[in-house]
Amino acid sequence: MSEILYDEVPSLDLADFTSGDEAKKKKFVADLGAAYNNIGFVAIKSHYLTDDLSAKLYDVVKRFFALPDAVKQKYEKAGLAGQRGYIGKGKEHAKGRNTGDLKEFYHVGQEVEDDDPIKNEYPANVWPDEIPEFRETALEVYRRLEKTGVYMLRAIAIYLGLPENYFDANVRHGNSILRPIHYFPIENPEAVPSDAVRAAEHGDINLITLLMGASADGLQVLRRDGKWIPITALPEQLVVNVGDMLERHTNKKLKSTIHRVVNPPREKMNTPRYSIPFFMHPRSEMSLAALPGCVSEEHPKLWPDITAGEFLDERLAEIGLKKK
Repeated sequence: MSEILYDEVPSLDLADFTSGDEAKKKKFVADLGAAYNNIGFVAIKSHYLTDDLSAKLYDVVKRFFALPDAVKQKYEKAGLAGQRGYIGKGKEHAKGRNTGDLKEFYHVGQEVEDDDPIKNEYPANVWPDEIPEFRETALEVYRRLEKTGVYMLRAIAIYLGLPENYFDANVRHGNSILRPIHYFPIENPEAVPSDAVRAAEHGDINLITLLMGASADGLQVLRRDGKWIPITALPEQLVVNVGDMLERHTNKKLKSTIHRVVNPPREKMNTPRYSIPFFMHPRSEMSLAALPGCVSEEHPKLWPDITAGEFLDERLAEIGLKKK
């Protein structure tokens, strides 16, 4: 039987997984697995982020990025490898490229409020004095997306034949990142490198990514047959995709989907685009060694064993955020 190739991201309702109805839960898991084996992205309704809170964060973020560059650069902290605070224009590039992406962004990380010793691994978050609401709004969004991600990983665990709570301890106080992004306007396209794009094709580093709706089109996902498909998170939906860590841990049973943000038409290069992904990471000590159930004679082990922390360090160097 030939594979069905989606022209859009399949939409699922997380309430089917959380309602207590076992038949609906089973179907959600099966549909999620099918989507991740096909297009690699899925749109999720009934998550824990409200549209009002999303709109509030976008308002805060737009106000921050509208500040003068000299003000924003106060929050770019050397030595943090871009893991907290502001990261300036063109600083990050896709793995395998040298040209920086046409974007600037801000990183909000995990805040540990109990005595978990992993607190010592995380630098303190950096908050802009000029936008006092930034902290409270960003942390509330962070917690709600993190909660949604836990349920998504539980569904993924069941699909993989693992205990439902397999990922829970691994992502408790995980090294997750909320990243508001500003794809800044280009007033003079001739002034940027000819191969510069908003975000070159790449896979995400983490376990899964949860993306709220962006302010403009541009995101495209590479379908299994090599066709690029435009995707947009609709109101009340999050788009959730598999990242490189989960691909590695499942020995490519679940594939990290290649995606990109293309430049708008030349006449619209002077317009901005905003996007806010949540990159769900595990704790640094989690082993990404291939799960035994994902290795066989037909599918031999593809990568050597590595921890999430070691893998993250490698990738931060490859994308230009950390010195090798």
